[in-house]
Amino acid sequence: MVKRFLGTAIFGYFALFMVLTLLIGLRWNKERKAPEQPIAFSHEIHAGTLNLECLFCHESADKSYFAGVPTVQKCMECHRNVKTDTPEVQKLAKYWEDEEPVPWNRVHRIRVREFVYFTHKRHIKKDIQCEQCHGDLTAMAQVRAVSSLKMGWCVSCHLENEASVDCQICHK
Repeated sequence: MVKRFLGTAIFGYFALFMVLTLLIGLRWNKERKAPEQPIAFSHEIHAGTLNLECLFCHESADKSYFAGVPTVQKCMECHRNVKTDTPEVQKLAKYWEDEEPVPWNRVHRIRVREFVYFTHKRHIKKDIQCEQCHGDLTAMAQVRAVSSLKMGWCVSCHLENEASVDCQICHK
């Protein structure tokens, strides 16, 4: 009787462990999945094929704590004359005509922004390439998060690159 109870308890413990592992894995995959966007913008074409620099579109990245998304005006600088007959550019032109920003769905997020100070500006000045955090965007038709951007991940990167791990660097 005791052996049977012990066997059932051990089986239950491992079954619970497997279910929790599965749930964590599903959550992890959901976080890594590319969110649906209102316009099918391809970094693979713009950053890859056309070889546009990140700062061409993300103009504030070297001046501010956030990279930001390009304005509709920035996109229309090219797309007034380029690929105007495609459905996605026509969607963009509609936002332009309506004087509305494109309601992009956020891909990368530092979840505890109220406790963490992060700036793209410092990383760009230290010549940290965008791919280190955001992955190879030149091969992404649809952008998805490739790094967790959680504290442990950032600290590991700082240690690997001999950057400061003083708490005051990120926590103000």
